[in-house]
Amino acid sequence: MAEIGIMKRSLAELVGTFALVFIGTGAAVITLLLAEGQANKGGFNIGIGYGGLGDWLGIGLAFGFIIMCMIYVFGHISGTHINPAVTIALWATKRFPAGEVIPYIVAQLIGAVLGSLSLVAVLGTRAVTVGGLGATAPFMDVSYTQAIICEAIATFFLMLTIMGVAVDKRAHGQFAGFAIGMVVAVDIIVTGNITGSSLNPARTFGPYLADTLFGGTNFWNFFPIYVIGPILGALVAAFVYDYIAGLKEAE
Repeated sequence: MAEIGIMKRSLAELVGTFALVFIGTGAAVITLLLAEGQANKGGFNIGIGYGGLGDWLGIGLAFGFIIMCMIYVFGHISGTHINPAVTIALWATKRFPAGEVIPYIVAQLIGAVLGSLSLVAVLGTRAVTVGGLGATAPFMDVSYTQAIICEAIATFFLMLTIMGVAVDKRAHGQFAGFAIGMVVAVDIIVTGNITGSSLNPARTFGPYLADTLFGGTNFWNFFPIYVIGPILGALVAAFVYDYIAGLKEAE
C-alpha cells in the first residue's frame, strides 16, 4: 500500500479536530443555552453557569466519545493527534518528522475554527453571546499560574495515556481509542470547573477566534494558559513514559 501523503494526513487532522470542536464544545454551548435564564451556579465567565458535576460529565463524555471515534477513523492515516501539544511532544521525542509539525498544527487550528464557525451556522449568534462557543477561561479565584499548572497536569495524563496505549508498540492498540477518549472525559469532569479543561491549544483557539469574529467575549489574554500548560504537560509525560517504560531501548 502506498504511503499516505502529508496533504491527506493533514486533511485527516483538520477533519478530526473539526469533529472534536463541533461535538465537544458544542456540548458545552448546548449546556449553557439550556441554562439560559437560570441562576448562575458555576461562576462561568460570561455570566451563565454550568449546573454542576452532571453537566461536566455530559461535556466530558461528548469530548471523550468523539475523540475515540476520530482515533478509530483516522488513527491509521494521520495518527489522530488533533492537538498541537501531542504533535509537539511526539516531535520532541523523535517520533514525528520536524517538516510535518507545521502542516499538522495549521490543519488542527483550521479544523478547530471551522468547528466553531459551524456551531454559529447551526445555532446562530446565541452560540456566541450565550454559549461563548465553549471558550475556555479560568473560573473564579483560579490564578493564571494555577490554571497553567492545572492544564499541564491534565494534559500530562492525556499524553501519558497516548504513550502507553498508542505509541508503545507493546500495548494492545485496539483499545487505544477508548482509553484516550476516557482520559479526556475524566480530565474534563475533574478540571472543567477550574480552567474549562482544554488540554489542547487548537480546541481553545477555534472558539476564541470565532468569538472575536462575531463580537463575543475577548478571552485572548488567557490564551497563553492553553498553550503553555498543554505543551508543558505533554512534553513531560512523553519523556517520563520513555524513561519509566524504557521505550527507546525497546524500539
